[in-house]
Amino acid sequence: MGLLRAFMTISGLTMVSRVLGLGREIMIAAFLGSGPVAEAFFVAFRLPNLFRRFFAEGAFSMAFVPIFAKMLEGDGRRAARNFAEDALSGLLAILVALTLAAQLATPWLVFVIAPGFADDPAKFDLAAAFTRVQFPYLLFISLVALYSGVLNSIGKFAAAAGAPILLNMAMILAIGGAALASEGAGPERQKLIGYCMSWAVFVAGVLQFLLVARSAARAGLILRLKVPVLTPDLSRLIKIGAPGAIAGGVQQINILIGTAIATWFAGAVAWLTYADRIYQLPLGVVGIAIGVALLPALSRRIRAGDPAGANHALNRAVELSFAFSMPAAVALIVIPDEIVRLLFGRGQFSEADVRATGAALALYSSGLPAYILAKALSPAYFAAEDTRTPLRYAVWSMATNTALSIGLAFFDFISWYSVPIATSAAAWLNVVLLWRGLREGDAYRADARLLARGAGVILASIAMGAALYFARETWSERLSDPFWRFPYVLLLVVGGMGLYGVAAIVTGALRPSELRAMLRRRKDDPTEATPERSSSAPDERSAKSDDATDDAASAASDKAKDDGEAPKKD
Repeated sequence: MGLLRAFMTISGLTMVSRVLGLGREIMIAAFLGSGPVAEAFFVAFRLPNLFRRFFAEGAFSMAFVPIFAKMLEGDGRRAARNFAEDALSGLLAILVALTLAAQLATPWLVFVIAPGFADDPAKFDLAAAFTRVQFPYLLFISLVALYSGVLNSIGKFAAAAGAPILLNMAMILAIGGAALASEGAGPERQKLIGYCMSWAVFVAGVLQFLLVARSAARAGLILRLKVPVLTPDLSRLIKIGAPGAIAGGVQQINILIGTAIATWFAGAVAWLTYADRIYQLPLGVVGIAIGVALLPALSRRIRAGDPAGANHALNRAVELSFAFSMPAAVALIVIPDEIVRLLFGRGQFSEADVRATGAALALYSSGLPAYILAKALSPAYFAAEDTRTPLRYAVWSMATNTALSIGLAFFDFISWYSVPIATSAAAWLNVVLLWRGLREGDAYRADARLLARGAGVILASIAMGAALYFARETWSERLSDPFWRFPYVLLLVVGGMGLYGVAAIVTGALRPSELRAMLRRRKDDPTEATPERSSSAPDERSAKSDDATDDAASAASDKAKDDGEAPKKD
């Protein structure tokens, strides 16, 4: 599966998941607003997500996928499967111990993440109760990450990308069921909704695990549990993954720090969470999809000794990331209140909640291009099994975030807004360090096409932003009218996208011929969608040759999948 096709598969399913997630947040806002039950639930959900990033997506996957992919191609499916079974057994032992410890230490964990709740015993106890129900989700979702890494390495992305859909569907059903089973809008009804959502998180973790395990079994990769043994390959995984645990989870640590600060301000935890949900939509669809699809491709090219092909693929991934993230960031900065009011402005969600969430959304969105670019640049380090360098950068980013979050919070005119300001600043610092590190290590060079089209993207985004601003001012009365709100915001969004597309073509950031070529060549890498001849042409030929080699090697590997032989090459 080429990089473009993998990106489309992952981004399409991620889009479905994020839209359902947005629907989930709309329901939470309508029934719970920014009240104590909503804040208690959001805090409780932070803890399993934090550890999930450490043990699953942030560290484990980024260390596991390159090793597994290289073993699969070089040593055969049997050796790769044995390694995956060792990793599964070791990870499960750690997760069971961690889950049991967390159940015993729940009040201390809640105090660390939400110190401001200590002044409100009812809210604190509710957060602790929700945490105990939700925390086992960590165990199952971490196993999902392992199976997802196995599936991604053999070019099967659908089940892993679609698994989060189950979480959002379960929570939507839980909210709807609890709302129908109760009446009124009092605290008891809100508590019932909070408990139902917490149990839905636990159930969804089980369902997600069953989905990816079944998909791996259908692909001929049934993983058996063993007695945990520290094998040389597992030691190598730990050596690579340990620094990656911090590097991959730095964003979650930043969010954790921000959450702790926000708990001192009533409603801030909810406002930040709702804003986070909106800007996570383009981040998930573009950034995560590119990172997941790019990592196996870079690992193969580095193993094949094709640095030119790897550099070209990375340039196209950065180009794609910037082309999607920049206009999204500009739009969310220019019309945040209008988007928040349309999505959440009903029920228990007041106009004051709209303005506070809109401000947080604009501040978070200023860092959106950095978040997505980091997702494109990080795989270059992980593919080379270098997690120490991103770790150093992550520490600098985390220190910057902590200093700004705490320091700016002391200014009354900033208060809890320090959290999104610091998060965005830390994201930009991280991406600058990642970029500079790759350049200094001769692992990456931006080509002429990327620089030219990047400038075009900036100009097109500025033109779109100016048009959105004048349209917002002109239609201010209609945008505040509940009857006209939806069609006019839809017109802003669709019109902005159309204007950006036209401006991108005019500035040369986008070429219609390339879009047609990418749609025709579904099995090709986006590096092939370059009809013009430029300085990157040798890289394109290298990328094509590498894709052909990958396809041949994959076919040979499937024929010898259980005999432990390396695939034959023509």
